[in-house]
Amino acid sequence: MNIVYLIGLLLAVVFVLFGIMVDFNAPKPVDVGQLGLFFDPASVLIVVGGTLAVVIACYPKQVTSILKHFSIMLKAKAFNPEKYIDELVELAQIARKNGLLALEEKASTQTDPFFKQAIMLIVDATDPDRVKSILMNDIEQTSARHQEVIAMYERGSNAAPAFGMIGTLVGLVKMLYSLDGADMSGLGPNMGVALITTFYGSVMAHVIFNPIATNLSARDEEEIICREIILEGIMAIQSGENPKFLRERLLTFMKQKQRSSSGGKGRDGGEGE
Repeated sequence: MNIVYLIGLLLAVVFVLFGIMVDFNAPKPVDVGQLGLFFDPASVLIVVGGTLAVVIACYPKQVTSILKHFSIMLKAKAFNPEKYIDELVELAQIARKNGLLALEEKASTQTDPFFKQAIMLIVDATDPDRVKSILMNDIEQTSARHQEVIAMYERGSNAAPAFGMIGTLVGLVKMLYSLDGADMSGLGPNMGVALITTFYGSVMAHVIFNPIATNLSARDEEEIICREIILEGIMAIQSGENPKFLRERLLTFMKQKQRSSSGGKGRDGGEGE
């Protein structure tokens, strides 16, 4: 579970609500009744309804998988580079001892479809250039699909403040038309209601859409790095590279701190020839 995202979202909501309710200069510092001033059904319809309508109109296919996007975003460390490196080194050892055909049994137990496809391509003695071309195209298409989903949430992040401004303009126009012969004491409250839509738009953009887009971008990077590791490892296995040197090569895809905690096996000699 991606606890950090949930904690950040909760803190953002708490701070906003606390800021609305608190006034340290008032006799009653915390006034829950202040929350009522920030609820306006018409503003909700304009901002929330308008934003969702734009997102649906721009991304009709991607919007049907929103629940899947949340499931992906809430997974913690769904793609683990260390795990893939260990598996590739193990495959390299098997191929070195028993040949590439011996990897077919390992492919049948592989749950990652990309990894399974990569193994079967070299088991079937496919030309190395063709193997690389197929796998690279798969990686590129996967990243392109991910970017479309991320773009949907970025569109929502841009649309929400825009509809907030639209709602504010609508409220201001209605307020100005009602000024003719009206009681001027209502000007302040009416202005406040007109500005609530801007508040809604900002909250939707920076508390909802932006964090989702950022987390999905992080998941995309994690998956693409793991797929690049698989591609590099599979090509090395097909060419018959030493498992120890293979580990060292694959560790270069990781940050230096991660390498120091994951590279012990290769340096101990236990994963060598």
